[in-house]
Amino acid sequence: MVKIKVFRNWLLICFLLVTVLTGCTSPGQVQKHEVKPVTPEELPSGNGWWCVRFRMNWPPDTAPVWHMDLYIAHQVIMPLLEQNKNDIYLWRFHRRSKRDGAGRQFTFYFYSAPRTAQQIFDALQSNPILIDTMSAGVIDDIVYDNPAEIKQPNIDDTSDKMWPLSIQKTWPYYIAGVSQMWLNLVAEIADQDMKDNRPASPEEIDAFYRQVNETVTELWQNNGRHAFLHHLNAVFGYESLVYWEKRFMDF
Repeated sequence: MVKIKVFRNWLLICFLLVTVLTGCTSPGQVQKHEVKPVTPEELPSGNGWWCVRFRMNWPPDTAPVWHMDLYIAHQVIMPLLEQNKNDIYLWRFHRRSKRDGAGRQFTFYFYSAPRTAQQIFDALQSNPILIDTMSAGVIDDIVYDNPAEIKQPNIDDTSDKMWPLSIQKTWPYYIAGVSQMWLNLVAEIADQDMKDNRPASPEEIDAFYRQVNETVTELWQNNGRHAFLHHLNAVFGYESLVYWEKRFMDF
């Protein structure tokens, strides 16, 4: 049954991506929340958290298509991070899939001045990769924050309010490092595999990043306990923690 669902999912993505070449998109299928242009003088001063939410297509009775997150992160977000590295103080990714109002989303958070946010949003709205991916129906919608209003000025504003305040204030630095390593891992695998055969067609891109995702998942499953969890445990002096099952365990 799992193999059948994966195969159906693969056929669906291939079909959606092929529409980029044929131009067969249904009117009104793609929703796009554009950022209202403002002049630099209209932008507020100070820094704040901003986010871009990529709402991914997730048909009923299918498994989430995770590998397209890697495509967006590697080909779209990574160049933007490099271009704006002196103006982005913190950033992170968030991935989710739940059958609710938000659904399947890949979110990019970053902490910067409003002017930087406006520049990044402008670049994303004109990015040809995102335009093609949306036209193909792989992305249902892209939602941007409004850079004309700083709603989250504090470092801890995007942290879980159920955590102690000390963790809320320091967690963004932790998850920034995690996100950086994940993105570098994706790039390391993708760039190495691209040396001799760079994917060009929609079908090749889909298959390529599906394979990259499988490799990253395998590395996590086989090495995560020691490379990630054990060494995180070591930073905290190998002290036991209360796991979600409400029991102590070590890594």
